[in-house]
Amino acid sequence: MIAAGIDAGSRAIKVVLIDGESVGVVASGTLPQGVKNDDLAQELFDRLLSDSGLTRQDVARIVATGYGRNGISIADATITEITCHARGVRHLLPDARTIVEIGGQDSKLLRLNPDGTVYDFAMNDRCAAGTGRFLEVVADRLEVDLHELGEMAARSKRPAAISSMCIVFAETEIIGLLASGAAPEDVVAGVQRSIVTRISSMVGRTLTPPVVFTGGVALVSGMERALESVLGERVTIPPEPHLTGALGAALLAARQ
Repeated sequence: MIAAGIDAGSRAIKVVLIDGESVGVVASGTLPQGVKNDDLAQELFDRLLSDSGLTRQDVARIVATGYGRNGISIADATITEITCHARGVRHLLPDARTIVEIGGQDSKLLRLNPDGTVYDFAMNDRCAAGTGRFLEVVADRLEVDLHELGEMAARSKRPAAISSMCIVFAETEIIGLLASGAAPEDVVAGVQRSIVTRISSMVGRTLTPPVVFTGGVALVSGMERALESVLGERVTIPPEPHLTGALGAALLAARQ
């Protein structure tokens, strides 16, 4: 029996297929989000099945999650990304108690009970300056690849202070900093610190370790170090952190 999870995120479509009995991953993949996300999800789903020598008849259940979950027509059910991320992370890291998930358009802080259920969460979905979109903006402005940012930030001697809460004003602030002679490395380090500072504001007074860092932004080097510096705790990045939501959806599909 094959179970599938589809995470229709704000910046990418992710699909994970698992063996329902062994709960091992059979296949996984991603596609950039587009105008017709339902078509993209079906295209990716069918491609993974074909590559694995499977057909749709082999799939017992499909669960969709994420920003666009209600638009995935092949899904048998939808479950919130909060529940799916928690399930996916705990499958990979059973001791996890706090999850920081930073995606393309929002960021989340999940607090877990010892049994892995979510007892509290906070979400920032109103300001892109605390998300991966901010990193894309600074990479475009500096004309560098997104994955070069970590290397640049590591060379920073004096991270720039980015105070704007809105990404539009923050971009204007970055332009001003560069025009005034700020080093690009210091601007990148400042942007990374600005993103994780918004996460720390959601933490409040208590933080229960172990802390797990997931989402597409966890793939950008330097973000792990920046997050640890503001949280004062070691953070762990699971394998393929951008797939934890889709993995959780597949696991819940198998359970159903």
